[in-house]
Amino acid sequence: MPAPVVNARSAHAAGVERLLASYRAVPATAPVRLAKPTSNLFRTRSRAGAPGLDTSGLTDVIAVDAEARTADVAGMCTYEELVAVTLQYGLSPLVVPQLKTITLGGAVTGLGIESTSFRNGLPHESVLEMDILTGAGEVVTASPTENPDLFRAFPNSYGTLGYAVRLRIELEPVAPFVALRHVRFHTLAELLQAMAGIFETGAFDGIAVDYLDGVVFSAAESYLCLGTGSAASGPVSDYTGQGIYYRSIQHARGVTEDRLSIADYLWRWDTDWFWCSEAFGAQSPGIRRLWPRRYRRSSVYSKLMHYEQRFHIGDRIERLNGRPPRERVVQDVEVPIERCAEFLDWFLATVPITPIWLCPLRLRGDEAWPLYPLQPGRNYVNVGFWSTVPISSSPGASNFGATNRLIEREVGALDGHKSLYSDSYYSRQEFDELYGGEAYRAVKRRYDPDSRLLDLYAKAVQRR
Repeated sequence: MPAPVVNARSAHAAGVERLLASYRAVPATAPVRLAKPTSNLFRTRSRAGAPGLDTSGLTDVIAVDAEARTADVAGMCTYEELVAVTLQYGLSPLVVPQLKTITLGGAVTGLGIESTSFRNGLPHESVLEMDILTGAGEVVTASPTENPDLFRAFPNSYGTLGYAVRLRIELEPVAPFVALRHVRFHTLAELLQAMAGIFETGAFDGIAVDYLDGVVFSAAESYLCLGTGSAASGPVSDYTGQGIYYRSIQHARGVTEDRLSIADYLWRWDTDWFWCSEAFGAQSPGIRRLWPRRYRRSSVYSKLMHYEQRFHIGDRIERLNGRPPRERVVQDVEVPIERCAEFLDWFLATVPITPIWLCPLRLRGDEAWPLYPLQPGRNYVNVGFWSTVPISSSPGASNFGATNRLIEREVGALDGHKSLYSDSYYSRQEFDELYGGEAYRAVKRRYDPDSRLLDLYAKAVQRR
């Protein structure tokens, strides 16, 4: 069980003091950043020279109130650590992003999503209050009633308004198992029609749906993955071994069933980084047998990927084989469900990347969030695609970034939004129109008056 609350709170308080001390030690002209062992950002950036802020005491679950179904959590606590504690109480965060090393603070300031988002929205919507280290070097509490402007602007600010050092979040009860149905569709229109029905009824073929996402392999082969919590005992699958989860989804027709423990369900995508572990040979049966299980996880693949980017290994291999370098196309976009088939048809005809992940979402509350203004009450589909394309195949242009620019334009034309964890190419005016503009700057002026933290546009778009 977790450590006694008094010890956890004392350790957290000491961690906050170390964080503040490290902040005060940064010269006024030097950049401020967190010292993080892992990152789930995919933006091209120069290597930072300044030491990061000390977050060593901000990585734990501080307390769980099982009766109130809440948890106080340090901002740098990973979801892997958070879920390991809350599941002991039969509880889970309302949304658990799919990769183990995503931190709670990171998911709130940078947005997160998963298969409960069609009913629970995004992670920041279950935050009750936060303690935030602002650019002014002060720790302030933000909630719907205390510093509400910072509370509502914090989601999608990516650390440019401050860093969450403590978050109080809502939890929900979960069953020990998840019964899965993988439903195949032969047209995207049929899949999206079924998804829209689940949005409205919470069920499919009369069976409740607690978890909902999907995969597109082609225009003629796509699946909805429907999960229902279950307390019934019985055999479960394990995709941390030779089996690969996304391959288990595929079948010729109709519906197949599967069953996972709740923990294995929450991390079903992490073992193979969705399908991206294939780039490292981890899906080759021979290599997989030699690849230790503890290294079959997204954090390892991410380190390998960053090493490749640092030394441009892929481009060197392409050049040796007489091929052009490749453009990284790693994006998640939100498109209104009624425009999603249009986007997918365009994407499949234009960008040579499959599979594609689908994750439906609808804001849980009735207020928009200024830095990522999805419309309350409107149904969206998150479309995720993560790969590379040859620069010469970038449609309509030969310059680097052409495919990403095309995607941005298409998403904008369909009244959608793009997450900012990867490369972006918007002009300042376009960016302001999409991501809060003056509302962001007003909060920035109040809580970071000396601009100690990077501006959001500079962080998300401009190169350094």
